[in-house]
Amino acid sequence: MPGGHAQTLRPFMWRAERLYPDTEIVSRTHEGRTRHTYAEYADRTARLANALDDYGIERGDRVATFCWNHTRHFETYFGVPNTGAQLHTINPLLPDEHIQYIVDDADDEIIFVDPSLAEKIAGAAEGAAEFDGVDFVAMGSEGIDALDAPAYEEFIADHSTEYDWPDLDGDQPAGLCYTSGTTGKPKGVEYTQSMLWSHTMASQTPQGIPMEDSDVVMPVVPMFHVNAWGMPFTAAAAGAKHVYPGPSPDPADLGALIEEEGVTISAGVPTVWLGLREHVEAGNDVDLSTLDTVIIGGAAAPQALIEWYDERGVEVLHAWGMTELSPIGTVSHLKSDLREADYETQVNKRSKQGLVAPGLEFEVIDEDGEEIPWDGEAFGELRIRGPWVTKEYFKRPEANEEEFVDGWLKTGDVVTVDEDGYMQLVDRTKDVIKSGGEWISSVELENAIMAYDGVSEAAVVGVPHERWQERPVAFIVVAEGVDRDELVERIETGLRDEYPKWWVPDAVEFIDEVPKTATGKFSKKDLREQYGDQSLVDGAVPEDDAPEQE
Repeated sequence: MPGGHAQTLRPFMWRAERLYPDTEIVSRTHEGRTRHTYAEYADRTARLANALDDYGIERGDRVATFCWNHTRHFETYFGVPNTGAQLHTINPLLPDEHIQYIVDDADDEIIFVDPSLAEKIAGAAEGAAEFDGVDFVAMGSEGIDALDAPAYEEFIADHSTEYDWPDLDGDQPAGLCYTSGTTGKPKGVEYTQSMLWSHTMASQTPQGIPMEDSDVVMPVVPMFHVNAWGMPFTAAAAGAKHVYPGPSPDPADLGALIEEEGVTISAGVPTVWLGLREHVEAGNDVDLSTLDTVIIGGAAAPQALIEWYDERGVEVLHAWGMTELSPIGTVSHLKSDLREADYETQVNKRSKQGLVAPGLEFEVIDEDGEEIPWDGEAFGELRIRGPWVTKEYFKRPEANEEEFVDGWLKTGDVVTVDEDGYMQLVDRTKDVIKSGGEWISSVELENAIMAYDGVSEAAVVGVPHERWQERPVAFIVVAEGVDRDELVERIETGLRDEYPKWWVPDAVEFIDEVPKTATGKFSKKDLREQYGDQSLVDGAVPEDDAPEQE
């Protein structure tokens, strides 16, 4: 009986291999598009496990990847943790000093590296004591001389396609992912076998992100970031076809894969789907007819984006999560009593972060330590717990004291919850703007601004103000040919109609691109450091419109 009675990943692979041996796993790689069946995948995964054994990897050792989304990376998803080792996915977009820190902190034994990322990791490793004793394997059919890295195909060649997979306990560490470290050193989050099993099973419920054996699943969200939101595990559990978009896919690449492989479910941050929309609107013919669902997370999905995909028969499924949650926490499905509501009501609900996933509990605490009412207006910091929520950080006791209380994870997210239980992200605790003793939601302003035609990206941050403490400033990226003065007038008029005047940004700045974090989210920290100058705000908040002072 595979895996005994423990809740582990092994049965998902066992089931896919036996029930769906001919279903494909497709990759766009630097060597061209590749195809394997689940039967071939199982053989290759066994070869990888035998190769790791021969290398000397033992239970509890950490094996790292420095890779984009492709089949070989997917082979490590089952091939490493099912041996009892721990898969550590490294974000290649992190700065060198963070990569050095986490390789040392994780005590990685071996790192699988994509050829296109060889220069990046070589730069981080050069002269760095943190990489002493770490070996490399090149993810391809050719080695990388600069890293003394044999080719992956050479590494697994000549190994048996049979492997005696061990019975593992549910609390055996299976995965490791580090936060992006925007407020200090990255923090490691361990995923046990039972955490990944529980997350996969919850994802497969109707109120999660369910997949069927008829689906074609394309995770655009990186596999180095929280296991591509768990989609490779969920797709395997379902027996679905996988499509991996490979290194740095642009909108044309994604459009081609959707058309040619018949993708039905995909997922990524909003900028991915904004980019595909702009690609289509620029006159490129992209057939989205097979695409049923786009999952958006990592940042709020603008309502206008949801409506654009609705018009093309594609459902945008809004979700929220964190590295600490493996990562899914909420999904914005419509409750049964809302399915007959008017379209405006439905889109309003769907644009929120959604309903808590089955299996999790949460509470929202205000500044006085009290739980807020579910009225859609009161807000506080979200705390959450459940079987796939981490209970401590890897080797970080000081962070554990700060960010966990009585079994709850303090998320750092400020949210409201409406009367139907839909959670809406108001801001991160560090990004909410305090002006004249009152709070302004930067996220709400960003969503409102991104609804205007001609706006590609928008971020709102608070900048210092001598009298009001902080004032909001909007940073906007616009499409080519947009009349900027006319756009600013439309935005400011619209915001004054919708919000109190003291919410309206004191300035609108046009920039070429909103800076991003290593996981593709807007980096307001960088914006504040680059533009956080009081000279941007004029201080002209009318006395009768100003908020109360504390």
